[in-house]
Parts: sequence; structure tokens; C-alpha cells
Amino acid sequence: MILLPRRTPLSRRAFLGGSLGGGAAIMLGLPWLEAMMPTRTAHAGVDTPLRFVGIYVPCGIHMQAWTPATTGADYVMPEILTPLEALRDDILVVSGVDNRAGEFDAAGDHARGTGCFLSCTRVNLSETDITNGTTIDQLYAQHVGTATPMSSLQLGTEAGGNVGNCDSGYSCAYSRNISWVGNTPIPKLTDPATAFDLLFAGFDPGASAAELARIKGRRLSVLDYAKADATALQAKLGQTDRIKVQEYLDSVRDLELRVQADPAQPQCELGEFDLGFANFQEHVTLMSDIMVKAMQCDRTRALTFMMDNGGSNRDFGDIGAGGGHHNISHHGNIQENYDKLKIIDRWEVERLAYLLQAMKDSPDGEGSILDNSVVFFGSEIEDGNSHAHRNMPILLAGGLGGALNPGRHVPFQGAPLANLFLTLMQGLGMDVGTYGDEGTGPLDGLG
Repeated sequence: MILLPRRTPLSRRAFLGGSLGGGAAIMLGLPWLEAMMPTRTAHAGVDTPLRFVGIYVPCGIHMQAWTPATTGADYVMPEILTPLEALRDDILVVSGVDNRAGEFDAAGDHARGTGCFLSCTRVNLSETDITNGTTIDQLYAQHVGTATPMSSLQLGTEAGGNVGNCDSGYSCAYSRNISWVGNTPIPKLTDPATAFDLLFAGFDPGASAAELARIKGRRLSVLDYAKADATALQAKLGQTDRIKVQEYLDSVRDLELRVQADPAQPQCELGEFDLGFANFQEHVTLMSDIMVKAMQCDRTRALTFMMDNGGSNRDFGDIGAGGGHHNISHHGNIQENYDKLKIIDRWEVERLAYLLQAMKDSPDGEGSILDNSVVFFGSEIEDGNSHAHRNMPILLAGGLGGALNPGRHVPFQGAPLANLFLTLMQGLGMDVGTYGDEGTGPLDGLG
């Protein structure tokens, strides 16, 4: 978990020279840096970078107002998806795809579905014996290798640790993370200022050599804190956990070497960022801005964003849908709940449209960042009342460098989500034959 003192809104200029104002220190919890730790092989031979972005929203979708009634390019945009009308040619609505890894004869569908959201691997019903599979974003991060300063970026709006039971006996790790390396969750950053500072570390195109050296020293001081914290923890753990912490310390050392080798100069104009936010919508918007800037500057090519944690009960009373999202999602076929779900789901799609438009407006090679990316948008379950893991609400955006043919509604009949991910991995240039519990080969019809 990332902890920062509360502060007034900050602009990008506040970070120049590595100062957060008042000498405040950033404190990194141990798990986050694991997202950067694996030794990787660089991916060569690609002129224009390709990117994977995974966007998660909780509690399913009101499917009656999500799924188009017709297929192909001339489908009528359903009510929830109407904010994407201007981006119609850039999106693929995909129906009839199942994530059966979320199915099990026990409660806990939110945790299971969130845990396997990108892994398509059934997770273990336990608070302490945590299992999963490596997710598509992390496999792509390994594929890209050292081509970018950060191997991947995990963002979210709702914090929380991995200890305890968050859903019917399932570990909180499953409800609060969608990025995994094997059995290890890669926790997300929820503070925009922390995310911005760790992506750009106060870079200034006009900074002197001394200022850049000071910036780099500040980045290394963050790692020093993480090392000291882990070393102190080691003495209190059993042998198995001490081994895990030592592996973590080795990874921090690997990241130190990468920071030392980083020229500390972004290949883009950062512009001005006000990193304060007053409400949830501003929080989501700011995280979207940070993701787009990370892609524009090629700081990373594998990104995930949790708009909330699994099974979130956030109250959307400010937009006319009060009562708690999770509570409303158990709609009981009541029209009032349907109406509120449509408000919430449409709001989420509006936030997606904001991100996609910003990506489309960002030149990249002979097209845009959106042309050279794939954005996977979905939830942990189909419908909040049934908790089903069949016919999942899935939307793809972007052209993935020509690998995808957007602008359509493409239906399937019980196709495994893992096979859809194999299609995306193939488009990303990865040689992967199987994936998750069910993935055996790519889906036809998306390219």
C-alpha cells in the first residue's frame, strides 16, 4: 500500500527537483515494486510500440441495456454504450464469451471473478493460501522487457491491503488486484501524485545535470526506504516468508540498477498536471490522464486500472443512483434498481470514452496511440443478481496495430475468455499457445 500525507492540489511544477513540498516522504509498501522486478528480454523489431490496457469495473453490468440487439458494423448502440457513439469505429463489442474460472459451488463470486479477471485461472478459497496465474499484462510486460523504464503500471481508486477475508472466505488479495505474477498479486497505486512522481520523478526538459542527478537520487531514496522496511520485516518472519522477502530485496536491487541507468529524461512534453481531486469522477479522470501521459512518453506499455475494488458498494447518490453499487446490483428484477444500474454503468462507460478519446487524440507512428493499443474493458461477473460468469460484459477498443478490426458487435457462443486473451497476445507479438484454465487457441473473427 502507498501512504502519502494529505496535501493541497499540486501541479507538475511542484515535483521539479524531486520535492513534494514540506519535505514529505513517499512510503512504499513492499508488494508494489514487484511489478517492476522480473528480469526481462527486450522485444525488438517493432517500430511503433503496441500497448495493452486492462480496465476493470465492479459488480457486473445491466446486460439488457449493454448488449446490442444486432451484430456486425450496423448494430444499434444500446443505451449504456451510447457515450461511445463518437468512437464507434474504434470499439468491438464482444458477447457470448465466458470466464468459467470464476465458477465454483460456493459463495464469493466477486472475489473469484476479480481474481481471474485477467488470469482466467481459478483462485483458491482461502485467506492465506493464495493462488493464481500470471496475467496477460504481466506476460506482455515480460515480452516488452527493458524497452521501457517501467515494466507495467497498476492504478486504481480504492486502496486496501491483501490480508484478511473480503468475500466469503476469499483473500482480500483477489478482490483488490487484477495484475498477478503467478501467485503474487501486483498491488495498485491509488494516489495520483505518487503514480505521477514514480512515472516521471519530477523530470523537467530544462533541468540541469545537477537537478537530474538530484531527481535520480530521490527515486533511489524511495527504494532505500523499501529495502529498510523489508529488512526490518525479515527478522520477524518464518523461513518461507524470509525467502520471499529476500527475493523481493533482490528485485529492488535490480530496480535500483535500472534507475541508475535511466537517463532521467522523458521523450515527451509533460505539460501541466493538477494532481489534486475533489471527488470520485475527478479521481478517475486524473488516473486516465496519467495513463495517457505514460503511454505518450513510452514509460510503460502494460497498464491496468481498477475503477473500484471487487464487489464495491460505492454510493453514486451524486449522479442519481444512491444506495450502494453492490446493493443495487442485486436488483431482484426491480425496475428502480435497473434504472440506477443504467446510470452507474453509463457513467463508467463515459469515463472509458474519456480515456479512449485522449488515446485517439495522441499521435503515434502513422496513427494514434489508440490505433496501436488494445483496451480491454469488463467486470468480474455478468450480472450482479445472478453472479454469472458466462456471457461476460466485454468491450475491446483500439486497432492493436492492425491486428483488430473494430467498429462491430461480434457474438460468440460460449467462447473462453482465455482464448480472447490469446488473440490479443498474438496481436501483441507474443508466442503463447495456452492460457489460464481453458485457453487453447485464439478466437477467429476479431481481426
